[in-house]
Amino acid sequence: MNGTIQRMDGRFIYVNLGKVEAKLPEAECIPSETYNIHDRIKVYVTKVENTSKGPNIFVSRTHPGLLKRLFEMEVPEIYDGTVEVKSVAREAGDRSKISVYARDKEVDPVGSCVGQKGQRVQTIVDELKGEKIDIVEWSEDPVVYVSNALSPSKVERVIVDEENKATVVIVPDYQLSLAIGKRGQNARLAAKLTGWKIDIKSESEAREEGLLTEEDANEELDTLEYDESVDYEESFEEMDEDLFK
Repeated sequence: MNGTIQRMDGRFIYVNLGKVEAKLPEAECIPSETYNIHDRIKVYVTKVENTSKGPNIFVSRTHPGLLKRLFEMEVPEIYDGTVEVKSVAREAGDRSKISVYARDKEVDPVGSCVGQKGQRVQTIVDELKGEKIDIVEWSEDPVVYVSNALSPSKVERVIVDEENKATVVIVPDYQLSLAIGKRGQNARLAAKLTGWKIDIKSESEAREEGLLTEEDANEELDTLEYDESVDYEESFEEMDEDLFK
């Protein structure tokens, strides 16, 4: 819903939604955002309590549902059901991942969400004050889905444990830091998005543990290409010191 900030106190930001006033708790605010009186903001309704004085409405700026609704508003294919949002994983103000699916094979679900020259997703990024958004294609095959969810890193192999809903993901050595992400964020969001446990190992580590034979590695590496669009040097710089240990 669209609202206007009316006032603030130590616990809540009070947002005018038109005929009613809603409470935005401090814990539901995006840490990187600054809020001012008379600012217009979009919020997601999380709870409504009926009281003797009328409804008590609570809203959020950090809820994953806000991201889903923003895509519904911005992408006609989602609004009309051509493209379906399957899952959302969000660390508000920093990075989010959203998985999408289209039954019609002629429809590109990711492209529909990105929009021409990235305009659709950029509108949502602007609304969330620069929050990075990864859009990935959903698949019922966990190997494909987990591989997609770890974007922008490339995945060499996914070993699936159906019983424990866990996976071991093997990536090229030079992609390890990118797959894990800064402070483990990329792997953490991918696990939330897919609902699968994800254990990431480098190709050399997997070979030492017997998870990848030399023949397997050579066969997989033949299909890998260096992606010039990815700044691998920067990804290593972002890697936490404890990961080197």
